[in-house]
Amino acid sequence: MRHLFIVLIILSAVNVQADDLVAAAKERLQHFVIYDGSYERIDYPGGDVDAKKGVCTDVLIRSFRTLGLDLQQLVHEDMRDHFGVYPNHWGLSKPDTNIDHRRVPNLEVFFGRHGVVLPITDQSVDYQPGDIVSWRLKGSNLPHIGIVSDEKAASGNYKIIHNIGWGPQINDMLFEHRIMGHFRYPGETH
Repeated sequence: MRHLFIVLIILSAVNVQADDLVAAAKERLQHFVIYDGSYERIDYPGGDVDAKKGVCTDVLIRSFRTLGLDLQQLVHEDMRDHFGVYPNHWGLSKPDTNIDHRRVPNLEVFFGRHGVVLPITDQSVDYQPGDIVSWRLKGSNLPHIGIVSDEKAASGNYKIIHNIGWGPQINDMLFEHRIMGHFRYPGETH
């Protein structure tokens, strides 16, 4: 009985974190954002592009910042110390605090190293509120990333909070594209 009580306390604390991330991501839906991934020099740490601009990664960056986690700093520090494990699609010889955290492949590596890597399946039950999912978009193979919400669609899937070109939005798109990553961060389980 004592062990069951401890497990329930741990699960309750973790669900609050997932709920907090979902609430922070849902708050992003209230912001007018023009899809713009252009390179900008920004402050470090705590830097951000203009609040009226952003891409899919900025939904995560701004949501986690609301919770006191600065992905810009966290990704930079990990890349600084482990540059060779990150993709080098951009021909850089060292990390760049202005852009590295805004690139989906870098976030996939970061979440894989510091979060929980969850199975990629075609079962909606395996994707829970607060999970982070990354895809490669049909037709273009471009990387994309979003947060699983706590709202279910008519399909039975949880809706995804993301920005795919029309600003932050929430819709049923979990299985529309090839899933490349499924993570939980911080590294605790539901």
